[in-house]
Order: sequence, then structure tokens, then C-alpha cells
Amino acid sequence: MKIYFSSLLIFLVLSSQLVLAQTDTGIDKKVFTFKIDTDIDPAMTRRVKLALEKADEIDADLIIIDMDTYGGAVNDADEIRTMILNSTIPIYVFINKDAASAGALISIATDSIYMAPGASIGAATVVNGTDGAAAPDKYQSYMRSMMRSTAEAQGRDPKIAEAMVDEKIEVEGISEAGSVITFSVSEAEKYGFCEGQYDSIKDILESQNLGDASIIVYETSLSEKIIAFFLSPAISGFLILIIIGGLYFELQTPGVGFPILASMVAVLLYFTPYYLNGLAENWEILVFFIGVILLAVELFVIPGFGIFGILGIIGILTGLVLGMIPNQNFNFDFVPAADLFGALLTVIIAAIASVGLVFWLTPKVNEWGAFKTITLASTQQSSEGYTSSFYADTLKGKTGVVHSRLRPSGKIEIDGDIYDAYSRGEFIDQGENIIVISTEGTSLKVKKWEA
Repeated sequence: MKIYFSSLLIFLVLSSQLVLAQTDTGIDKKVFTFKIDTDIDPAMTRRVKLALEKADEIDADLIIIDMDTYGGAVNDADEIRTMILNSTIPIYVFINKDAASAGALISIATDSIYMAPGASIGAATVVNGTDGAAAPDKYQSYMRSMMRSTAEAQGRDPKIAEAMVDEKIEVEGISEAGSVITFSVSEAEKYGFCEGQYDSIKDILESQNLGDASIIVYETSLSEKIIAFFLSPAISGFLILIIIGGLYFELQTPGVGFPILASMVAVLLYFTPYYLNGLAENWEILVFFIGVILLAVELFVIPGFGIFGILGIIGILTGLVLGMIPNQNFNFDFVPAADLFGALLTVIIAAIASVGLVFWLTPKVNEWGAFKTITLASTQQSSEGYTSSFYADTLKGKTGVVHSRLRPSGKIEIDGDIYDAYSRGEFIDQGENIIVISTEGTSLKVKKWEA
């Protein structure tokens, strides 16, 4: 009996040790990884949000961010660090090269920081997007407060974190006034901003007894790849061309339907990716549609080309440009000059191309078989018995006055008789003198005449 119990005890001890060994090596553990390897911007914020949601969906035990960035937009960095601080899953960061500026803030927000040989962290001074100069103190103060509070939340030295932003802060034995802190691997380890130096994420996991854990790498979904495709400047420019061209053809030939449908689809494909990535705001899209409405008012309600037409064009172009860049209510301090210039250039070139395309296509439209079913493309020659004149030729050269405003069509009075008439496009007010220059059609063509 004693032998039986002794054997049972030995078996239980060995079994428990085996279970502990399996737990220590990370069997059945899931480690989720994703990259932050480009500028911190709305697109990156969306990537991080989707990645964290995926990690939560698969019930990951640990998240490791593969970091290599020089920074980016402060507001997006704030959103990302908030998501990290609020995560219920532990998050590590592996800095495989650089974690500068906004990248430093995000790294400090994680539970543990690991660095590859030669990596660095720090230099979080806020700079503007035009010439790289330091931004006004209100932005530095905002970044200092975020660095301080984030460091405090994760048990790191808040003064060192602040000194990564402000060159005026001096940390005894670490930095002198006049330079911001940027740590190498050994310095980061010494002052509590790095838990260790490793060559890879796999090495980090082995050091944490998670060598046998399942590593799940975040992959961008097909829908996200499609969104990224439509964010390409070339594709955006093509969509702008369709938007403007479609609007023009529909306004010139109302009721056809196809041009406005193409324009609406292009508007949807243009704004949706920018909206999902946090670039296009509701008010920017509204500016675009207000521009379209103003242009339609100019063409149909107050014919001619005046203030409504100009404001309409400005509204359309402004909405298209602002929808491409992450400005904060017309504040371009943190918008890189290259991004702003690229957005302006894309919209301007596309607008010019669409105007050229309109002039090239207009005379060819009637030759297309699809349009022949909905338009009258044939000509009716006078030699075949057709006539285009509704009025007698004797009215040509007659003078009279405008009976009701010509904008450009209306009524005129000649020798006491009222006739339908239209101008060559200009606005002619009631009571002004006119002269008939053509009697063809069902209205007289007139122009302003000085007696």
C-alpha cells in the first residue's frame, strides 16, 4: 500500500511539473503582432484601431508592436497612446530602429519596451509641417503633459519623458539645457525606458518563457487594401476628373442621368476612403456639396457667370483639397508642406484635365451609339425642305427694348410687338436697347445696342 501511495505522489508531482513547464514555455498562448512603421497619421491610427480590435477578437494573451517611425501628427499619436493605455491585453513594443517624436510617446504608453541593437527613443519636440521648426509653446506644452502623464501611468520617470520634448528642461546627470533627450539602448535600459536589448520579437518571447506561443501577425484586410488603393493621388486625381466632368455634362444636358450617376459614384469613391481614415471631416464634405449647389444655382437660377459660380467652384475645389489632408479646422501647422502641395497639385491638375476632356469630348458625344438613342444627332438641311427660321428675315437688324430681363432668355419689344428672345449669354436688363442679330429658331437672337 505504501508503495502504491508513493508512486501516486511521484506521478502527481511529475504531472504538475509538466503542466508548469508547458505554461512557462507558452503553449496555447497567443501573441498578436503588428507594425507601426510609417508616419503617425490618420491612416496609422485606423490601422492600430483595427489591429487592437482583431487582437481582442481572437482573445490574444499579448500584443507586441513592431516599431520603426520618426513620428507624425500629435493628435493621432494621442489617439493611439490612449487606445494602448486602455487596452485590457498587455502590450509590449519592440523598437527595431527608431521611436522618435510621436513614436516615443506611443512606446512609453506600452507596458514594456524592448529595443534592437542600435535603436533609439526620444526627440519628441513638436515641429510644424512646413519647415520643421519647433511649433509654438502651446503645442510643446500639450506634448509635455502627454509625455509626463503617460510616463507616470506606466511607472517611468516623468521628468525624463518631458525632457524628450523640451530642450529647456535639464535632468541632472542625463541631459543639459539646450538639447532634448534621445536614448540609445544602453541609456534607455539604465534609466528605465527599456526592459532589454533583443534581436527579434522571437527572442523577446523566449526571454518571457513564451517561446512556444502562437505568433499571429496582423494582415491588412482586402477592404483596407482597396481603401489604400483609392487613397493613391493618381486614383484620387482620376476620380476628381470624373466628378467635374460628370457635373459639367449633366448641367449642360440635364435629364440624361449617366453623367451625374458617374459623378456621384466618383464622389463616393473619393470621399469614403479619406473619411474612414479620419482625413475628410463632415464639414469638408459639406463644403464640397455647397459648392455644387452654388454652381447649379448660377447655371439654372441666375444664368450668366457671377459670384455664385465663382463661390461654387471655390467650394468644390476646397472640399476636394481639404478632404485629402489632416488639417484641424484650417490649422495647417502639422500638415507637412509636401502633403499640402501634393493635394493642391492633384486637384488642380485633375480639374484642368477635366476641362480639357470636356472640350475634347463634347463634339464627339453625339457620335457615340449609346447617346444616339437619347439625343437627336442628325441634321436637317434646308435643301431637303427643312427651315430653321420661325420669324421673317425682315426682323434681322431691327432694334427694340428688353421687355423682361434676358438671362439669357426673355422677351423683347419691337415696334409695339412682343417676341421671345435670347442673348449671346450676357445679362441684359429690362428697358435696355437691343438689336436683332439672327432670326433662326423659335426665339430671336439679340445683343445689347447703343443708340
